[in-house]
Amino acid sequence: MRKKKKNIAEQGFCIFNSGVTRDFRAFSIDCIEYTPRFQDWSTMSLKYIDNARKILCIGRNYAAHIKELNNMAPSQPFFFLKPSSSVLRPNNGPFLVPKGVVAHYEVELAFTLNKTLKNLPPTFSAQEALDAIEGYALAIDFTARNVQDEAKKKGLPWSIGKGFDTFLPLSGFIPKEKIPDPYNVRLSLSVNGETKQDDMTNLMIFPIHRILSHMSAIMTLEKGDLILTGTPKGVGPVKPGDHIEASLSVDGDVLEKIDITAEEKPGPYEYKEI
Repeated sequence: MRKKKKNIAEQGFCIFNSGVTRDFRAFSIDCIEYTPRFQDWSTMSLKYIDNARKILCIGRNYAAHIKELNNMAPSQPFFFLKPSSSVLRPNNGPFLVPKGVVAHYEVELAFTLNKTLKNLPPTFSAQEALDAIEGYALAIDFTARNVQDEAKKKGLPWSIGKGFDTFLPLSGFIPKEKIPDPYNVRLSLSVNGETKQDDMTNLMIFPIHRILSHMSAIMTLEKGDLILTGTPKGVGPVKPGDHIEASLSVDGDVLEKIDITAEEKPGPYEYKEI
């Protein structure tokens, strides 16, 4: 749908639906707004991906997901790191499944920070947490489940299970104004057209202010750091040839999507038990 304003915005600036402001003071034109079927900010800014010094991921933050994997519920936020090399940028190729790996999808709400946070007190508030957020993104945290399970059983680190190339598909940047309440977000994911995950973020066990307070007491959180908030129930495997679609919506409006196809990872690597 196209809408035309009768005259140029005050002071000669036009604000488009994407949130981008353009200066048209030197031109005698009208402002044009275009509303696509869903908002696409990926062409506006992928800088948040490049600016991420660290990628921190909360685990076990949805009760039903904890139950489906037969895990113990944590008494405090539990997190791990993913390497920046695991990021799959929007429209940048397939998701690669290494040979011998059972890859599980996990759809998540991610956010990026606009300031450095260190040693936050337990009294750090929900509003202070929102003030520290620069914006949001949709993410799929892929996990090499058989690799992770073996490492857990043997008491070994399981970074390999989270860190393969393309194991973190990300959407474009979502300005924070588009998500006034991060606990009113619907996350969904389908494989080959069949819905596998579909839940609201209000089911999080640990809210964002608790997550930030806990993390910052362990390591300094830097401006630009990307934080994933956990996945709801419904995780499962994908194999080469599968088509994966994920979406993030607020009040029925789809703000971002991820649309990828799984392929076998080329090269000599093949997972074998340690």
